[in-house]
Amino acid sequence: MDRMPGATPGEYDDDALDSYSRTVMRVAEMVTPYVAAIEMTSAHRNGRFRVGAGSAVLFTEDGYLLTNSHVVAGTHKGHAAFADGSRTDLELVGADPLSDLAVVRGKAPKATPARFGDAETLRVGQLVIAVGNPLGLAGSVTAGVVSGLGRSIPVWAGGNRRVIEDVIQTDAALNPGSSGGALADAHGRIVGINTAVAGAGLGLAVPINTTTRRIISALLGDGRVRRAYLGVVSTPIRLNASAMIRTGQRDGLRVVEVLAGSPADVAGLEAGDVILTAGSRAVSNAESLQKLLFADAIGQPLQIRVLRRGREEDLVAVPEEMQANGQ
Repeated sequence: MDRMPGATPGEYDDDALDSYSRTVMRVAEMVTPYVAAIEMTSAHRNGRFRVGAGSAVLFTEDGYLLTNSHVVAGTHKGHAAFADGSRTDLELVGADPLSDLAVVRGKAPKATPARFGDAETLRVGQLVIAVGNPLGLAGSVTAGVVSGLGRSIPVWAGGNRRVIEDVIQTDAALNPGSSGGALADAHGRIVGINTAVAGAGLGLAVPINTTTRRIISALLGDGRVRRAYLGVVSTPIRLNASAMIRTGQRDGLRVVEVLAGSPADVAGLEAGDVILTAGSRAVSNAESLQKLLFADAIGQPLQIRVLRRGREEDLVAVPEEMQANGQ
């Protein structure tokens, strides 16, 4: 294409970039320095061998990085490589299979740590940028929009079928190696930790919000998170007009699947139920339910009100402790 008369090469290139491209480039430059490629290993009688690889996000100045639990499962040590070529050995601090989050620590790196945002401010259709190391390709950047919020998905963790709650769904491409990488908003704030655990091509991220900050604090302090386990796969919905009038609520949490033998199954929850309240608190997304399922809820009756075939019903579930056997 011919340049416009009088335009310098630099001016022409700037004009050719639309606002979308400039935003993605700016965020990529901000985020890439604190997203590391990590490789975790486990001891074996024949020596050390590679077990898992993925990405991690530096979030403290003294070398703590956030990644996915499934990336570090079965390992205790590894190493990280940053975009500037610096490397550091890693040690596992703690992992939480139910949220698919883990914390590892290396030596204090040169990179500036990430700035966390708040996934609660996200809206469907909002621009997000994913940075990671898919298929070993370091510093890869993809962009897309938020496709859905408040999702929950079933996964296999430590040989058991579990549910990861309140994930962000995006059409930004994620593949093996993207797991543990950063999902950033247009201001370069980290709003999620990418996970490819559900399979290549499905963009999902664990949100950075009040609940996950609590999980990160527990991992830093104790190396584990005591969690109450309910066992439902769900998605947020807007109630229809008649249901709004009947219940006094606008939103609920539709049960997509109840895991066999789980506390939810024992309590009588069914696929198709709409959870309205839990513990007398309105439930509108996966996080609002997850907030109730920490250590103090283990073994305690949890009152759950559901909308089932147009009628409200009250059930009682007794959450069990999630066993941290996915580490």
